[in-house]
Amino acid sequence: MLLVATDLAKSHGMRELFRGVSVGIAAGDRVGLIGPNGAGKSTLLRMLAGAEVPDSGLVRSPRDTVVVYVPQRDDFAPGTTPRAAATEAALASASVHGDRHDAAVLAGTILGKIGFPDAVMDEPAERLSGGWRKRMSIACGLCMAGGTPDLLLLDEPTNHLDVEGIRWLEQFLMRATNDLRVRASVFVTHDRAFLERVATRVVELSRAYPQGTLSIDGNYGEFARRRREFLDAQARNEATLANEVRIDDAWLARGAQARRTKAKGRIEDSADRRDELAAISTRNAAAAAGGAQVDFSASGRRTRKLIHATGIAKGFGGRTLFAGLDLELGPGDRLGLMGPNGSGKSTLLAVLCGELAPDAGTVRMADPVPRVVILRQQRAEIPGSTLLRDAICPLGDFVDFQGRTMHITAWSRQFLFADAQLLQPVSSLSGGERARAHIARMMLEPADILVLDEPTNDLDIPTLEVLERSIESFPGAVVLVTHDRAMLGAVARQVVVLGAPGGEVSVVASLDQALTALERAEQASARALRAAATASAIAPAPATPVPTATRRKLGYMEQRELDGMEAAVDAAERACSEAEAAVADPKVAASHARMAEACQRLEAAQASVAALYARWQELEGKRGA
Repeated sequence: MLLVATDLAKSHGMRELFRGVSVGIAAGDRVGLIGPNGAGKSTLLRMLAGAEVPDSGLVRSPRDTVVVYVPQRDDFAPGTTPRAAATEAALASASVHGDRHDAAVLAGTILGKIGFPDAVMDEPAERLSGGWRKRMSIACGLCMAGGTPDLLLLDEPTNHLDVEGIRWLEQFLMRATNDLRVRASVFVTHDRAFLERVATRVVELSRAYPQGTLSIDGNYGEFARRRREFLDAQARNEATLANEVRIDDAWLARGAQARRTKAKGRIEDSADRRDELAAISTRNAAAAAGGAQVDFSASGRRTRKLIHATGIAKGFGGRTLFAGLDLELGPGDRLGLMGPNGSGKSTLLAVLCGELAPDAGTVRMADPVPRVVILRQQRAEIPGSTLLRDAICPLGDFVDFQGRTMHITAWSRQFLFADAQLLQPVSSLSGGERARAHIARMMLEPADILVLDEPTNDLDIPTLEVLERSIESFPGAVVLVTHDRAMLGAVARQVVVLGAPGGEVSVVASLDQALTALERAEQASARALRAAATASAIAPAPATPVPTATRRKLGYMEQRELDGMEAAVDAAERACSEAEAAVADPKVAASHARMAEACQRLEAAQASVAALYARWQELEGKRGA
C-alpha cells in the first residue's frame, strides 16, 4: 500500500465534517473522491497529502513514498512563467541534487512532455488560460517529484479545463511513460465523464454511510449502480427496524415485569434497536437530501422563434472567433456551445443576448423582446457583502415561486442552506454554495431563455443531476456553455463547436459529432500555428497596415483599447477568481481583519469586471455607429 488512512475525523468550529473515515491507496489505483458540497472532500485530500492535521486518526505511508498535492486554486506570483515556476519546483527533487541547471533541464523536459509549446513556457502565468494554469500547477508538482511521484492528489483538476485539456489529463493519468508516470492518483471531481473514463475506484464521502464513505471498485457507472443497491437495502433495513420497534413499544405498553431476566434482556435489546433505528434514519435522511431543488420559472410565452441569427460574425484584434453562423432558438430548444478556452463562447453568448453587436450578420429578437436570465461563469452579479437572505430572497421574508408563497427559510432549505447561513455574507460561502445562491435567484425570474455559462463549476453530482432534469423540463429555450461532457450529452439537442483558425463553425446534433468536430478544429489550429511560424521565419516584416475607414471611426487610443479588451476582461476575471479563492480560504475566514480586506478586494474585482464589460459595449457601440 502506498498510503493508509485510518479513522480520520475533522470538525470546523462546531460543525463536524466527517468521523471514522478510512481509506487505502495501492499502486495502480485511480481513485475518484466524490460527495456533496461541504462534506469535506478537499479537507480529506489535504490530510492525505499531509497538508492538514486530522482531529483524530492516522495517515501512514511507507518511508520514501513521494506524494504530490495539486490544490484546486493555483497561487503564482505575478510575472511568474511556467518555466520559472517549474524550475523552482524541480530544485526540491532529489534527482537534481539542488543544481539549478539540472532543475531547469528537468523543468523544460516535463513542461514539453505535458504539452507546453516553447512560447507558452515563457508567458507570465496571469496571461495564461485556466487550462494552461492547471497544467502549470501539475507540471510543478511533477517537477518536485522528478517526474515520477508515487501518489498524485488532485483537487477539482477539470475545473476551468476545456475539453482538450480534460482529454490530455485523462491520457496522462491512464498512460504513463518511463520518465513521466504516476503510480497512483486520487482526484476530487464532479465530472462524471472523467470519472467514467479514468477511475478504477470511486469513493463517496457522505453522512449517508455507516463509516462515512462508500467505496466501490470500478468506474462511475458501476459505482452508481452499486450505490443504488446499497441505499435500497439500507432503506429496507430501516423499515424492518421500525416495525420491530413498534412491536417493542406495544410489548412495553403492556407493562412487562422488568424483574424477570428474560424481560430485562428484551428491554435492553429494544433500546439497542431504537439506537440503531435512529442512526440508520439519519443516514437515510442524508441520502434522500440529494442535491439542491432546482426548477426554473418559465414566462409561459408561446412564440415559435425567440432569436433568429443570420450570418453573424465576431472577431477581436484581427482574429475571427466565428463567422457565417446561422441559428434559431425557440421554446424547447437546447443549444450547447463547445470549444477551447478563448474560442469565443462567452462572446457568442453576448452577441445572441444583444450585449455585443456582431461584426457582420443580424440578430433578430421576437417582439416583445424575450426575457433572458443568465447564470454567468464568474457568479459576480451578487455583491460579496450581500447577506445570503437578501441574495436569494430580495423582496422580504417571502418568495412567490410558480404561484406559491414560501418563507425564506423553506426556500433556502431547498438549496441545502442551513438557517444560520442566511445571515452570512455571500463572500463567506463556498464555491458550490455561491453557485446554488445564484441558481436560487435565477429561479425567481420568469424566463423565455435560460443562458447557463459553465453552470457545473463547483456543483456536486446530485445537484448536477437535478439541474439536468430541470433543464429538460423547462419549456423555454436553453443555451448551455460547459465542458461537462455528461451534461452536454444528456441535455443538448444541438451543439455549436467553435475554435477553428478561420472562425469556421460546426453545428452538429450530438456530443459524439461535437467531439469529432472539436478534434478537427484543434488539428486545423495546430496546422495554422505551424504554418504561421514557418512563414514568419522566412518572410520579411510586413508593412504597417493602413486602417480601413470603418476602423477609423474609433480614435487611435480607443481602437487600441478595444483590441486589448478581451485580454483585459480575461485578466480581470482571473483576478476575480483569485479574490473569490481568498474569501473562501478558511485561514482568511479565521481572521476578521483579513476577511474584511478579502471581501473588499473581491468587490473591487467584481466591479472591475462589470466596468470592463460596460466599456466593451460602449466601444462596440461607437464603432458600429
